Amino acid sequence: MSKKYHFIAIGGVGMSGLAKYLLQQGFEVSGSDISDSKYVKQLRELGGQISIGHSAENVPDGAIVVVSSAIRETNPELIKAKELGLKIYHRSDLLKEISESDKCFIGFSGTHGKTTTSGLCSYLLAKSGNKPSFVVGGIIPEYNTNAEYNEDGRNFIAELDESDGTIVKYRPNIVVVNNLEADHLDHYKNGLKDVLYTFDELFLSELDKDTKILVNIDDNGAKQLKGVNGYITYGIDNNADYMAKNIDYNFGYTTFDVYSKGEFLTSAKIILPGKHNVYNALAVLSALSVDGYDIKEIAPFSETFTGMGRRFQKVEEFDGITVYDDYAHHPTEIKSTLSAMKSFTNKQVVAVFQPHRYTRLQSLWNEFIDALHNVLSDNDRIIVTDVYAASEDEIVGVNSEKFTKELGNAEYLSGDISDVARKLLPTLKENTIVIGLGAGTITNLGKELKTAREEIACK
Repeated sequence: MSKKYHFIAIGGVGMSGLAKYLLQQGFEVSGSDISDSKYVKQLRELGGQISIGHSAENVPDGAIVVVSSAIRETNPELIKAKELGLKIYHRSDLLKEISESDKCFIGFSGTHGKTTTSGLCSYLLAKSGNKPSFVVGGIIPEYNTNAEYNEDGRNFIAELDESDGTIVKYRPNIVVVNNLEADHLDHYKNGLKDVLYTFDELFLSELDKDTKILVNIDDNGAKQLKGVNGYITYGIDNNADYMAKNIDYNFGYTTFDVYSKGEFLTSAKIILPGKHNVYNALAVLSALSVDGYDIKEIAPFSETFTGMGRRFQKVEEFDGITVYDDYAHHPTEIKSTLSAMKSFTNKQVVAVFQPHRYTRLQSLWNEFIDALHNVLSDNDRIIVTDVYAASEDEIVGVNSEKFTKELGNAEYLSGDISDVARKLLPTLKENTIVIGLGAGTITNLGKELKTAREEIACK
């Protein structure tokens, strides 16, 4: 590997994790971003040289320049790198390079749950003293990090992003397919058909014959994989190699038993709500069992896992109002999160949905309406904010105001998230749960609500 790397837009959760991993190994890392952030601060503390603002002057001689799919050809640092003849890596190229070590590489893939499963796997191994190395797409709260390099541990854990097709580059020793659905339709023009082709023909079929492939057999998309009959399966509703049985949903926690081909392995307890999180925990415990771990010794740590940053994460609490933040930006994720909200009995739920990308809203318009329609009780509220473009151009006729009218029984609040918070706050009552849904600036809703409250208190 090179000894010098420069990241364009280093402040994102994915890019910062890769940069952090390199810094912990002693590599020279620089980068830039349009604004300061907690991720940038952490990188500086590790010795990273980070500039705020993109400029050709930021690019050092002799570095490998790392970009994501979001970086446009007009970026001045990318232009400068090409002028200098520097090697340019997509972030997936760097993750591929990092993963090619003597460690057992466990990769978590699928449309949903990659961050939670890869984070939980890393957490369980760390808590049980197995010193994993990992790069995941969210912050593990107890460890306050999205990446860690451990020279002694035998596992490298990562989530494998399929959004732009780069998943085909990876060669994990163990791979988990959580689920497969139509998403990222700017890349997968034919929806699930293209997703399945990518997994079947370009990824799974190219893996070493000794690779262990685990598939959620209950998922309608994943079970359509061509080789599924030869893969290791896990599930709840259908007969599988690994199964969660005797599931007991309680307020604040869920318990279940893990069986392998009819043999009881262990009991587990999780504090993350919803059936989808039973699948997530089962996927991780199954993968660790396949890797030779005695999951009876590891499973007890699952009850202290509070979830990943931005996955059903409590962010603020004031005046009897509790604010949660959730990364859900696909209809299935939204439906799962809102269904899990039903555990908050005797409270009003206010769900604030920020559509992420015009192309996603356009392609999954009806699915979003279905996900948000009649999921909550009559006393609850659905708020829709303006679309978070994520560098996309607007699409004529695709907007939140139109979407809200078609959804019905919902409210549209325009403006940025600080505007939304100021409009929303006076309407909130004690004993209310607010949850922000989306992958964009909606993550700041809790902070902006608290700021709006303080502004009112000062008047």
